[in-house]
Amino acid sequence: MTTPVKCDECDGRGWKIVTRRGHVATSFLGGAVSSQEDCLYCDGPEPIVEMFEWEVFTSEGVDRLGPCGTSSGQATSMDELRKALRRMDPQPALWGRITRRVYDFGMAPGDWSRQVIFHATVDLAGSVRFERRES
Repeated sequence: MTTPVKCDECDGRGWKIVTRRGHVATSFLGGAVSSQEDCLYCDGPEPIVEMFEWEVFTSEGVDRLGPCGTSSGQATSMDELRKALRRMDPQPALWGRITRRVYDFGMAPGDWSRQVIFHATVDLAGSVRFERRES
């Protein structure tokens, strides 16, 4: 079942197509009807594009960048950072970080949001410990 509805976001220039899914099943079970609204005029909300950068550093007076990479998933970046830290020679000054970067395509690359969310160190047993960084 599809019902046309005037869109409020674009001041009525477009029509929303409201598609009700599972009407028969939900009415039989006594649940609420789920619906999806798509405007034919609006682009809708712009999807957030975020990447997670992982970096390994050695600190011998000065932080030196070691292996690094980028992934679209936070868990994947954590795994890659963990593997990279374990592959390095054990050093007391070995650490890493994961940075969340949100890409806003309407702005210059230098103005994109960048936030360090995890700091990682290797303990004496050789396991990698992650500490969350608050913004």
